[in-house]
Amino acid sequence: MLRALENGVKGDRWFSLVDKVWKTDNLWSSWTGVTLNQGGAGVDGQSLAEYNRNVQAGIDQLQRELQKGIYQPKPVKRVWIPKPGSQDKRPLGIPAVRDRIVQGAIRNVIEPIFEREFAEHSYGFRPGRGCKDALRRVDGLLHQAKTWVVDVDFKSYFDTIPHKPLMERVQERIADGRLLMLIESYLKAGVLERLKDWEPTEQGTPQGAVISPLLANLYLNPLDHLMAQQGYAMTRYADDFVVQCGTEAEAQAALAQIKQWALENGLTVHPGKTRIVNAQEDGFDFLGYRFERGRKTPSKKSMVKFKDTIRSRTRRTQGQGIGAVIMAINPTLKGWFEYFKHSHQRVFPGLDSWIRTRLRNILRRQQHRKGWADGSDYQLWPNRFFENLGLFSLKKARALATQPR
Repeated sequence: MLRALENGVKGDRWFSLVDKVWKTDNLWSSWTGVTLNQGGAGVDGQSLAEYNRNVQAGIDQLQRELQKGIYQPKPVKRVWIPKPGSQDKRPLGIPAVRDRIVQGAIRNVIEPIFEREFAEHSYGFRPGRGCKDALRRVDGLLHQAKTWVVDVDFKSYFDTIPHKPLMERVQERIADGRLLMLIESYLKAGVLERLKDWEPTEQGTPQGAVISPLLANLYLNPLDHLMAQQGYAMTRYADDFVVQCGTEAEAQAALAQIKQWALENGLTVHPGKTRIVNAQEDGFDFLGYRFERGRKTPSKKSMVKFKDTIRSRTRRTQGQGIGAVIMAINPTLKGWFEYFKHSHQRVFPGLDSWIRTRLRNILRRQQHRKGWADGSDYQLWPNRFFENLGLFSLKKARALATQPR
């Protein structure tokens, strides 16, 4: 396949791929990816641990069903998860473990075919690319005076992708009928809510499915190239993207082009979440960061999510020793810092102080004292007390990260 990708295939379409999907090595490779990504049980109630108890038999069964053409995916289990900083919830689709394995095997085969055609400014769910690459591009464009920003949101993008044009885009490069039927069977499998109410899926590809990010990227790929051809500086991570312009008029023209493309391709530009801003006067959020007047800080949603996580692990009534609490929150602090370390320095001291206050509240409760930490508690347990216990300091980590190499 790699040689053929370099040399090209007849008509630029692949006619024999499904046999690559059911290859033993490919199914096992996909299983490894599924275990690394974790995730809950699907509609059949089978967890990863349960599947792993007899994984060899499971892989063999999948291979036989795929070879005989009798494999059928199960409906996706729909669950609703909170949106950070909002009372709303968004749907998440959880395929059965066996279906995640097959989807991963399909992705392994078809991803290299489409990956060669994806735009340079597309960063989401692509090999060797990530959020930080997209953030660096946005930051760099701001420093090039591309400060008029078109902040675009497609309403319920994953759930509203039209199936027919999506499959037409798949068929531009894949002509293997069995593989096409297999991909379409996932789109048409339906969803189960509360494990009893089955709903058909006439459109969309569920968030949570292994193959969904690739299909979602494929559907927006023509928009990526259209914007690039017209000279617009676009940065996209899955369905989250911005277009940066030098003037307001250019930004207005870019937004008009996006709205026209969305209309022609069955998508809806969210009127309440799509806007044009001047980053020199106002701010915009992208991939967890807030870009505003030359500064980067965690967005409001990111801060809410972070604080909610810390609160859940520093309850005064949880009954753990303070050392155990610190050990429990340190990985969260380190992971959060690694992503947000490029924020303005003023962000970190306040968060450090807030975390230490919560820890003092735990210590106060352990002494059977009511209320919140006061001045005497700051003397009893000074900052150095927590430092000696190994509490990760965001402020010190930021200072260390900004030192010259």
